[in-house]
Amino acid sequence: MSCIMLFHSAYGPRPAVRQAVERLSAAGHRVVAPDLYGGRTTDTVEAGMEIKDGIGRDELLRRAIAATAPHSDEGVVYAGFSLGGSLAQTIALGDSRAKGLLLLHGTADIAEDASVDGLPVQLHVADPDPFEPHDWLNAWYLRMRRAGAEVEVYRYQGAGHLYTDPELPDYDAEAAEATWATALGFLAELD
Repeated sequence: MSCIMLFHSAYGPRPAVRQAVERLSAAGHRVVAPDLYGGRTTDTVEAGMEIKDGIGRDELLRRAIAATAPHSDEGVVYAGFSLGGSLAQTIALGDSRAKGLLLLHGTADIAEDASVDGLPVQLHVADPDPFEPHDWLNAWYLRMRRAGAEVEVYRYQGAGHLYTDPELPDYDAEAAEATWATALGFLAELD
């Protein structure tokens, strides 16, 4: 099974991240979920953005890369929730040994010179999502395909942004279960 690097959202390493680790581990994967916030968590997006901004994106990316380094020879599957998805995407596009990319609720911009050779990518996102608007997602999809990624996008109508976190108002049980069922199938195909 795969080694999965799972990065948390702007809310920090909340219980939903630990639940995801348990779910993925139960499916036979080895999961590493680094705490990029030094133990801080929050219940509001505003407080999460404040923590993120206080640390800075470059430092968060440095921390994520440092956490990945001991596992990179294995061919890692990168995954993340929202902000963590954007970090996972950035790292995966720069890692020629990446086995796959699983994005939950978030994407990142793509460098014009980004190039991957058939990297399997799966994105799960609310529809609509104020952090991932349709125009952005359409352009993101085209840029990922142009970079060489094999992309699947799953949209969940009526769900909130972080709909897989049962402790947040965004939670949508049906969309969350559909996401996990599809994501586990995607991960199984990477082995």
